[in-house]
Amino acid sequence: MKNLPWRDFIALVASIGVVGLGLGATIPLTALRLDQRGIGTDIIGVITAVSALGILAVTPFVSRWVTRHGARTCMIAAIIVGGLSTALMETTSDLFAWALLRFVFGACMGVLFTVGEAWVNHLAPGNARGRVVAMYTTAFTLFQLVGPALVAAVEDKITWAFAAAGALFLLALPGMALIRGDAQSDDEDEAQAPWRTVLPQMPMIAMGAAFFALFDTLALSLLPLYAMRQGIATELALLSATVVLAGDTVLQFPFGWLADRYGRRRVHTGCGIAVCVLLPVLPFAAGTAWLWWTVLLMLGAAAGAIYMLSIVACGQRFTGARLVAASAILNASWGVTSSGGPLVTGVLMHSVGINALPAVMWCGAATFVACAWWEYRRIP
Repeated sequence: MKNLPWRDFIALVASIGVVGLGLGATIPLTALRLDQRGIGTDIIGVITAVSALGILAVTPFVSRWVTRHGARTCMIAAIIVGGLSTALMETTSDLFAWALLRFVFGACMGVLFTVGEAWVNHLAPGNARGRVVAMYTTAFTLFQLVGPALVAAVEDKITWAFAAAGALFLLALPGMALIRGDAQSDDEDEAQAPWRTVLPQMPMIAMGAAFFALFDTLALSLLPLYAMRQGIATELALLSATVVLAGDTVLQFPFGWLADRYGRRRVHTGCGIAVCVLLPVLPFAAGTAWLWWTVLLMLGAAAGAIYMLSIVACGQRFTGARLVAASAILNASWGVTSSGGPLVTGVLMHSVGINALPAVMWCGAATFVACAWWEYRRIP
């Protein structure tokens, strides 16, 4: 990793890490406040889905904005507006207003994810891409996992919780000021490359992002409620999302190293198979503390590696504006499943039973594995 520009990389990682902290606090805080008001899981799923729709809505425009205004300017604007939209949730309890603010918040996250992922791939040397991207995703999830724990610790002790969560985002601004360079080349012809030329080259990559979006959103928003319905105490149930994110954090670098050494596609598919094996164990693990935490830790590690390796694959296949477009498609995939996933899962948990949560997650993982098998047959 001698060719890695460490100053830019560390500044980018610090900035995106702070964003992860704010995101990790905001999602479970929203679900908890709605649950405390007696709102059902179906409505909580709708509010969560609206945020993902914001990611989806902004995706077609990110490449154009980056070309016109630059990556740094786009990220700074998204950080400020995202923090403001979170803080404004403190001023109202109207569900429609909350939905609108979550939509704006999701759009800002879409810009940050797209540009940040393209930028880290732009910085990463080819022979160490797995490890560099793993450090980036590890930092993000390390900060993100603190969010639910922070909510569990202070949610009954602080009055202006959403305002405090919004202020967290502003801490990312100093790091952005330290970054030099940009996330794409200045090639005008390349800058005009449409996403339609990129999408056919990344079916497995897009499905990996789609699965992790489903898994991550459900883990942060509905897993604590699932744990409470299984009889786990509220304080421990809120920590369930933290344990999932801890698993995601701890093993990302080893998975990145394995991908650099043994091949990204092999490790990528193996993680999908592992998730398919672990999820059916979840309903039976709730009654045994050590098994519950172990399964959540392993699920977080395998699911997180699926997304991390999707980012790695984008960097392997694309450069310049095509890389930004590929990252935008990655986040469009995220928006599609994380908008529909909580909505469908919340309704199913309400009408069919709480075990609809691991069932929906399993369907997403199985679809990823099937897509990987199809790509292997098509592209040897």
